[in-house]
Amino acid sequence: MSEKEFLNIVLPFKDKLYRLALQYLISKDSAEDATQEIIYKLWKNKTKISSYKNVEAFAMTMTKNYCLDQLKSKNSNNLKLVHSNYTDANSSLDKNMEVNDSVNIIKQLINGLPKKQRIIIQLRDVEQYTFEEIGKILGLKQTAIRVALSRARKTIREKITEKHNYGIN
Repeated sequence: MSEKEFLNIVLPFKDKLYRLALQYLISKDSAEDATQEIIYKLWKNKTKISSYKNVEAFAMTMTKNYCLDQLKSKNSNNLKLVHSNYTDANSSLDKNMEVNDSVNIIKQLINGLPKKQRIIIQLRDVEQYTFEEIGKILGLKQTAIRVALSRARKTIREKITEKHNYGIN
């Protein structure tokens, strides 16, 4: 496999690898290092890449395992959700501030969720993975993923409603 072929396979999902690593490791530097390490490992085994059914899912699983190993070695269990920045050239300052406030509230609510629910929300709602892909990445059954995702969304929905209805009776 040539370098160009390898890059055509890996580059489309490298940002997803980074965001997943950032979800686990918090530090941008650590997430960048993890992403680089995974891409290097894929490069070293580039002859085997074509034998994988879904290279992206395989790389995401590698990223998850690498990050868990890093966390075990550092005895750290902090997680952080990363929001993909959204910009609209036609939006007003007020609207931008409102959107930023909403994003920050959502981040805080998600950060208050249990670890597994945070990761599932990241993979499903931010990264847009299917339940089957999330199951392969996390080693969970699809029903467990659906239940955790449903509970996470319900908790967030209840807290947002509570926050917006504060003082209204």
